[in-house]
Amino acid sequence: MGAQQASVNVICMKWGTLYGPEYANRLYAMTARNLCRPFRFVCFTDDSNGLREEIEALPLPTIHIDDPYQSTPWKKLALYNPELGDLSGPTLFFDLDIVITGSLDKFFDHPGDYCVIHNWTQPKQINGNTSVFRFDIGAHSDLLDLFHSKATQHWIDRYRIEQTYVSQELHKQGKLTYWPKEWCVSFKVHCLPGGWKFPRIFLNWFKPSKLPKTASICVFHGHPNPDEALAGRWPGKWYKRLLPASWISDYWVE
Repeated sequence: MGAQQASVNVICMKWGTLYGPEYANRLYAMTARNLCRPFRFVCFTDDSNGLREEIEALPLPTIHIDDPYQSTPWKKLALYNPELGDLSGPTLFFDLDIVITGSLDKFFDHPGDYCVIHNWTQPKQINGNTSVFRFDIGAHSDLLDLFHSKATQHWIDRYRIEQTYVSQELHKQGKLTYWPKEWCVSFKVHCLPGGWKFPRIFLNWFKPSKLPKTASICVFHGHPNPDEALAGRWPGKWYKRLLPASWISDYWVE
């Protein structure tokens, strides 16, 4: 018999009221169906009510963010504290609004110090999309130290969003690695027949979305969220319409 694989960590963050506990519960269920090795699933949150018992709820890690940015994705930089509870080792982070559609074990086997999605909307730039990334607990505490060294507005002016800050700073260190592009897809870029730009966007009125066969994770950045896409709703401008993405219900379940 071969040696038993070491346990890994899968984590998410939930604060405020934008996403209810059902998002974390579905994320756990999708992880359990698609990850063969032993794992701990931890949700860093300010409200653990409604979370299923298999989820370990821990307080949000410490970070100092100036107003009015305390509830923005910049809060994800708190994950680079030297310690996160009693966690250690390889850790895969998921945003709450993703749909897992295939095997996750390869995300732990893929080589690299820090692995992240290459941002689909900026393919000619080095920026990552931090909806899905892997790191070792405590390995990048310098990112948080650097962030704390200046006012939040300094970093907003320089990088605008958290994932650009992380990508640019890790690229300088030679520590940025991307997932193979077929593993993580964007619902708007890869699944909608007309994408999200004129004039092809109008195809979405008449043709349904389709999940690429190679995808293990579908990311819903901005709107629509998975529940909105499933119902055929796309909040926003009048031309943002889509047919119900019924295939989501095959994966996005507890």
